[in-house]
Amino acid sequence: MVSNFAKDKTIVLGYGAYRKITNSFFNKVIRFETLLTAIQYFSYAKIGKAYMGVGRNIAYKKNEFINANGFEKHQQILSGDDDLFINQITTKKNTEICYTKDSFTISEPKTNFKDWIKQKRRHITTSNHYKLIHKILLGLFYISQLLFWLLAIYLIINSIKPIYTFAILLIRMILFYFVIKSSANRLNEKDLIRFSPVYEISIIFIQLYIFILNIISPPKQW
Repeated sequence: MVSNFAKDKTIVLGYGAYRKITNSFFNKVIRFETLLTAIQYFSYAKIGKAYMGVGRNIAYKKNEFINANGFEKHQQILSGDDDLFINQITTKKNTEICYTKDSFTISEPKTNFKDWIKQKRRHITTSNHYKLIHKILLGLFYISQLLFWLLAIYLIINSIKPIYTFAILLIRMILFYFVIKSSANRLNEKDLIRFSPVYEISIIFIQLYIFILNIISPPKQW
């Protein structure tokens, strides 16, 4: 991580993986969500629009912390100091990414669905404090995922132009597969490649459930 610092690179974003649990679909869903999030924040950082980092694997120079008055701007928020601090101080030029295997951290994953949902509800409330441009871009990405699968399911059930529907579905799945394969190989998550569409669909509808849950019953404490 430290080797990526340079005169103009004062923030380094790394990959915070979760421990693999054999023969656990739930574990794979958790890790796939983590992989997909990493693909996003690494990609945004590469084009000069970094918006977050994970506290499990992040580095920044002391002067960045001092100049921003630490976490003072977000001290009233109960979680997300890592995300929001990076969202606050990152620029087009000061952020670098690190995805060499020696830099990965391995954390213990949730093994209970209820506990994981509680964690993800907290993460989603943190994203409400991102810069507007990041909220718009991330929101559009999620909406595109949700609408694609909802429309695909609708067209398949109603047999509307099935050849075109399956052709579009196949093209999208192939493109998605190669993106996931490339990233999973680099981030040592190869076991997530084969059934990546299944994990994606699971995450999309779990996130929809969390959004609705947070609207109906906003959490008052964590």
